[in-house]
Amino acid sequence: MAPRRATTFGFKRTASLLTGRIRSASESRGFAQSRLLTDWTEVAGADIAAVSRPVEVSYGRGGMGATLTLLTTGAQAPMLEMQKEQLRTRVNAVYGYNAIARIRITQTAATGFAEGRVAFDHKPKDTSPKTPGPEMHKAASAVVSPVADEGLRAALERLGANILTKEKQG
Repeated sequence: MAPRRATTFGFKRTASLLTGRIRSASESRGFAQSRLLTDWTEVAGADIAAVSRPVEVSYGRGGMGATLTLLTTGAQAPMLEMQKEQLRTRVNAVYGYNAIARIRITQTAATGFAEGRVAFDHKPKDTSPKTPGPEMHKAASAVVSPVADEGLRAALERLGANILTKEKQG
């Protein structure tokens, strides 16, 4: 049997080109495992990753475990505080040993006070308003036809069409 020939034709995968840069960027913030940054949703779980982001891993002088700093918004900090031990267990599973001894939660933006807003990398649900179709307007118009005031009738028709559209989608 003939040995398999490489079929890349000199091309490399993008991931292999970026591995070194990702590693150096994450190590500059104290992350020995870049997976903690790149796969945060998988490591922390979807609910925790939706409201937090790992910012830094700092090591104490005594070398008795590291501190993981998480960034979150003010309203989510108490919820994260109660889940710190569970999260520490998950993070240490990535390292393979008890590397993280403490988790510190910060409520400031990682970029500083001037910018002030934290954008977590999560795709929001599709909340675009669905416009009611002509059949919904026709059904709503039939219901509100006895109303004498033209402005009120038009407002009720729009409201009814929107309600019927939401009921049809739900």
